[in-house]
Amino acid sequence: MSMDRSRLKILVVDDTKTNIEVLEGILSKDYDVCVALNGKKAIELTEKIKPDLILLDVMMPEMDGYETLRIMREKNILQGIPVIFLTAKADSKSEQMGLDLGAVDYITKPFNPALVTLRIKNQLQLKLQRDHLHDLVDERTADLRKTLKVMLTSLGSLAEYRDPETGEHIKRTQVIVQRLAEQLQKNPKFAKTITSEYIENLTTAAPLHDIGKVGIHDGILRKPGTLTQDEREIMMQHPQMGYDVLREATKELRDNPMVRIAAEMALSHHECWDGGGYPNHKMKDDIPIEARIMAVADVYDALVSKRPYKEPYPHAVAVKEIMNGRGTQFDPDVVDAFCSIADELPEIYERFKDESSEENKA
Repeated sequence: MSMDRSRLKILVVDDTKTNIEVLEGILSKDYDVCVALNGKKAIELTEKIKPDLILLDVMMPEMDGYETLRIMREKNILQGIPVIFLTAKADSKSEQMGLDLGAVDYITKPFNPALVTLRIKNQLQLKLQRDHLHDLVDERTADLRKTLKVMLTSLGSLAEYRDPETGEHIKRTQVIVQRLAEQLQKNPKFAKTITSEYIENLTTAAPLHDIGKVGIHDGILRKPGTLTQDEREIMMQHPQMGYDVLREATKELRDNPMVRIAAEMALSHHECWDGGGYPNHKMKDDIPIEARIMAVADVYDALVSKRPYKEPYPHAVAVKEIMNGRGTQFDPDVVDAFCSIADELPEIYERFKDESSEENKA
């Protein structure tokens, strides 16, 4: 490994030129040394060059070392960079103050070159180990996320096996849900809730909204005609069944946002804004936003799809139906978002038609 590639950056903060020269003499053989003559400059440089370690003089005019470190912490620019204080007098009171602020060590003046080198080396080794650990944790987290995604997608496919119409429905509603969420993200009311991560979780969870149908008898699920009142009541149990299945199957992951969104969507996607839905007659904001988004996507897709008991509605008629449900069946904000993406939908549906006919050919 070439020395240049592995050269780490040390930021020296001191208002005395002599001190800087001494430290440069000790360190520049092994490290890239950057210099700041006051606290203000040190803060700017830390943000800009992201040093691997900071040597910070305590006694400086205008802004002392303690104040400088305090501001660095407030601005959250240290991100694991170790800070060692440089001081002429190390009394235990000021030393404790520095350590409370998060400094990792003190080096006293006049400098003992061997000691300075050793202390810096130790702190940098610790930092490299911490960074490596951090990378491993990130990697592991990404792996777990991938595994969970695969598991949830497989679970969603189960519903497709039971109900042949569900397959395309799952894929189309997934795209609509994603587009609706991206649209709602622009609405200040949802800016905090609907983050990019939320949209990714929502899109992954969307195929599970009808997982409860796995528990519905074929005679009802695949009945070509209209359901009787009793059959309807059994069919209306699928949201609760879906919620229970997801909560049970993922007990250990209960607080995972992806699982929580999937469960809430399964439970409440047939609730209505005015309280007239099922299974719990929730109203307005009591219905989780993921379920309010799915409700619109679900109904639009059902309207434009052919079913054993009905012909597909034209796109324009389906859009009108959704608009008619604004404020009664559906959240007005979600309907407004739907109207702004409605023109894209016929093209999306065309794409799915092409894909499924390609699959059939294959």
